[in-house]
Amino acid sequence: MVLSRGWSLFLVGVGVWTWVIWPRFAVAIWNDPRSWSTGTVGEGGATSFLWVHALLIAASLAIGTAVGVLGVRGWRAARRVHPPA
Repeated sequence: MVLSRGWSLFLVGVGVWTWVIWPRFAVAIWNDPRSWSTGTVGEGGATSFLWVHALLIAASLAIGTAVGVLGVRGWRAARRVHPPA
C-alpha cells in the first residue's frame, strides 16, 4: 500500500504535533503538587497521579513517533511511485 502525499504529510504533522504538545504536558505534570506525596514539587515519593501520566505521555510519544515515521516512509514511497516532473 502506498499512502498519498497528503496523508503522508498529515501523519508527519501528527508526529510533530505529538512532540510539541506532550513534553510541555510532562513539565506541567512534574510541577503539579499532586505528583508528589508531600505536595511539594520534587520532594517525597511520586504518586500514582505522576506514574499514570508518565505512562500516558510515554505511550503517546511512542505512538506519535511511529505515526510520524510511517508518514515519512509514505512520503518517500509516494515520491518513488510518482517522481517529480
